[in-house]
Amino acid sequence: MINLGMETTRPSAAASSGTAEKAFSFLSKGWREVRDSAGADLKLMRARANSFKDLADRELENFLNSASAFSAPPLPPAEGAIAEIEFVKRIQPKLSEIRRAYSSPDFSRKVLERWSPKATIRIDLSAIKNAIVSEADVAGGFLDFRIEGVQGRRKVRWKGWESEGEEEEKEEWEPIRMLKTGLKEIERKSQSTDIFGNFAGSELVEKLKLSLRSISKEPQECKEILPLDLPELLAYFVKQSGPLFDQLGIRRDICDKIVEVLCSKQKDYLVSHSLSASEESLLRNENINDELDLRIASVLQSTGHHYDGGLWNDAAKHESTDKKRHVAIVTTASLPWMTGTAVNPLFRAAYLARTAKQNVTLMVPWLCKSDQELVYPNSMTFNSPEEQEAYIRNWLEERVGFKADFKISFYPGKFAKERRSIIPAGDTSQFISRKEADIAILEEPEHLNWYHHGKRWTDTFNHVVGVVHTNYLEYIKREKNGAIQAFFVKHINNLIARAYCHKVLRLSAATQDLPKSVICNVHGVNPKFLKVGEKIAAERERGEQAFSKGAYFLGKMVWAKGYRELIDLLAKHKNDLEDFKLDIYGNGEDSHEVQSAARKLDLNLNFLKGRDHADDSLHGYKVFINPSVSDVLCTATAEALAMGKFVICTDHPSNDFFRSFPNCLTYKTTEDFVARVKEAMASEPQPLTPEERYHLSWEAATQRFMEYSELDKVLSSDSNVSREGANPKNIMKKSVSMPNLSGMVDGGLAFAHYCLTGNEILRLATGAIPGSRDYDKQHCIDLHLLPPQVQNPVYGW
Repeated sequence: MINLGMETTRPSAAASSGTAEKAFSFLSKGWREVRDSAGADLKLMRARANSFKDLADRELENFLNSASAFSAPPLPPAEGAIAEIEFVKRIQPKLSEIRRAYSSPDFSRKVLERWSPKATIRIDLSAIKNAIVSEADVAGGFLDFRIEGVQGRRKVRWKGWESEGEEEEKEEWEPIRMLKTGLKEIERKSQSTDIFGNFAGSELVEKLKLSLRSISKEPQECKEILPLDLPELLAYFVKQSGPLFDQLGIRRDICDKIVEVLCSKQKDYLVSHSLSASEESLLRNENINDELDLRIASVLQSTGHHYDGGLWNDAAKHESTDKKRHVAIVTTASLPWMTGTAVNPLFRAAYLARTAKQNVTLMVPWLCKSDQELVYPNSMTFNSPEEQEAYIRNWLEERVGFKADFKISFYPGKFAKERRSIIPAGDTSQFISRKEADIAILEEPEHLNWYHHGKRWTDTFNHVVGVVHTNYLEYIKREKNGAIQAFFVKHINNLIARAYCHKVLRLSAATQDLPKSVICNVHGVNPKFLKVGEKIAAERERGEQAFSKGAYFLGKMVWAKGYRELIDLLAKHKNDLEDFKLDIYGNGEDSHEVQSAARKLDLNLNFLKGRDHADDSLHGYKVFINPSVSDVLCTATAEALAMGKFVICTDHPSNDFFRSFPNCLTYKTTEDFVARVKEAMASEPQPLTPEERYHLSWEAATQRFMEYSELDKVLSSDSNVSREGANPKNIMKKSVSMPNLSGMVDGGLAFAHYCLTGNEILRLATGAIPGSRDYDKQHCIDLHLLPPQVQNPVYGW
C-alpha cells in the first residue's frame, strides 16, 4: 500500500499536473522496455523448443530403424531380445501418432501459450495519473497494488479510507494447509479406530499444532501482544541490574520488592495479554519475575527478534565433534610441590576420567629450572615436561591404585618469590586445543586470572567452573597495609569471578562471598589414608594398641598456617598443659622465626623436618591439632580423620564440613582448647563407619562436584529433554529471545580487565612479575613454542 493521505499541504494544480505527467511518462517508458525484453525472451524460448523437437525426431527415427534391424536376425535371438522387438512393434503406431501430434504447429502454440506470459499485459496507468492530480484523492485515499485473477493480471486500484478496515483473507501456505489437513484426517481416524487411540491428544500432536499455528500466524494474532509500557521496562531494567546493585551494596531483596511494586498491579494483565490459556494455567503459581520474563520474551518473539550474542561476548561456541565431552582442569601448582592446588586437582582429574564418560586434560604450570630450584623440595628439578609428567603419574598411581587415563598438558608459569606462588605467563587458554575447549574447571580462578591478558574463558568454553581453594584476603590482611590491599583484592576477585566463570564453588564459608558461588566441599581424601584408617580399626578390634604416640601438628612452616595461633595458645596455658608435648612437622620460609619464638617462650615443642602425611612415622599419633583460621578446608585435617585420629580445631567456617565426625573436637575459647586437649589425650577415638569413610572419599567428592557445579546437567544428553511438570520458562527460551543485561555487564567487566592487564605499568604497580604478560625464550625452548611475537604478531605501518 502507498499512503497518500498524510499530506497536510496541497501543491498547486500546475505543479501537480507537471509531476503527474513526468511520472506517467517514466512509467510508460519503463513498461515498454519490459515488454520488449519479454518479447525477445519469448522468441528465444520458441527457437529452443523447435531445436528440441528436431532432436527428438532424429532420436525417434534412429530408435525405430535399430528396432527394424533386429526384426530378422541371422541367429535365433534370446527370449529377452524377442520380447523387446515385439514391444517396439506394438508401440510403433502410437509413437507415430504422438510424433504427428507434437509436430503440428497448433501443439507448439498451445504449449508455449501455457508456459509463457501474455504477450501483451495491460496496466491502467491513467488511474495513477488521476490519483496524483485529483484533489479529492489526495485528501483521503491510498493506492492499492494487488495481483488479481488466475493468470496473475496486475491492476492498480485506488481505495478510499472508508475501505481501510476491510481485510481480505490471507491465503494459507500450501504445505502448511496440506499438513493441517493430514493431521485432521489422523485425528478423525483415531476417534473411530483403536489403532490411533493413544495418538490423538498426545503431547506430540499438541506441540505440532502449536508449531503450525506459530508458522502460519495471522497478522491479527500478532496484534494481540501489546507493546511494553513504562512500568514493565523499568521493572525489567531493575531486575537485570542485579550485578550493579551488588557492587553498590544494595540488597537483592530490595530490587525484588521494586520489581514487585512495579508489576503487581498488572499481573493479571500480563498473563492475559501475553500468554495462551495453557501457558496461563502453568503460571498461576509462579512469581512476578517469571511472568515479567515471559512477557518480555513474548513481545520480542512477536516482533521476530532473535538475540544471538552480546556487546562483549562471542556467540560462537565450540561444539564437540565426537560423542565424548572434553573437560580441561587448569590449576596453579604441580607436583612435587606438595600444596593443595597441586594434589587435589590431580585427584579430581583421575576420578573424573575414571568414569570414562568424558575426556579429561589436566593443565599444570611449567617452571624453568631456575624457578624449579626455588619451589620444588630437596632441589628437585626436571629437564623436560615429559620427565615431570612421568613423576606425576607414578606418584598418583601409587596412591589411587588404578591407572588414570587422562592427558597432562603444561602452560608457561613464573614463580613470584614475594607471594610464594606461581603466576601464569601469557594467555593460558591458548594452550587448550580448540577441539578440547568444551568444559573448563579453573582451580583458584582468581589466582589464574589476576593478570590474565587473553581470551575470555566463558567465550572459549561452553561451561566454566571455578573452585576456590585459598582465603587470600586472610593472608593479605596480615601484610603491611593489609586492610587497604584486601579491599582492592576483594573487588578484583568479584570482578574475575563474574567475568570468567559460569559457576563458582567455595570449599567453605571461610572465603569471600563471590558472585555465582555456592558452598560445597568437593575435595576428597587420598585412598591411602582411608586404608590406614581401616588398618588401625582392625588392630583395635584385635585388642592391639593402635596409637603409641600423643599429639602432633603438620603444615608448611609459615606464620599464616596457624603457627602464630598455636604458639599463643600454648604460651597462655603453659601451666595448664605442663605435661603436654607436641611434635611439629614442617618446612617453610618462617621456620627460623617460628622456632626462635617457641624457644623464647620455653614451650614444649619438638620441631621435626616436614614429611608426607602418609609417612609411616605419623601413623602412631592419636591427636592432630590444627588451630589455623586462614585455611579454607584443611587437607591435613581430613587426612587425620580418615586415619581414625582425634582432630582438635577451632570453631571456624573452614571446619564446618568436619563437625559431623565424632572424632572432630572444636573449641571457641582458649579454655575450651585446654579441655579438648585433655579429653583427647585421656580417651580413644571412635572407628569410622562405612558412611563416614565414603563421605571422606574422592568418589563422594566427585559426586558432589558434579551436582553442585551443574556438570551432570551439562554432560547429560537428556538435559534438554522436556519433562512433565517442567517450569514454564522452558516454554519460551528467554536466553535466545532477548539480551541479558547481567551478561552484558559481565562482558563489559571482562573487556575492562583485558584493557587494564594489557598495560605493563599497571601490571607492575599491582605486583605482577615483570614480563609475565607473555612467556619468555626459555619457555619457548622447553615447551617447543613459537615466540610470542610470532604467535600474536603486532601489525603496523
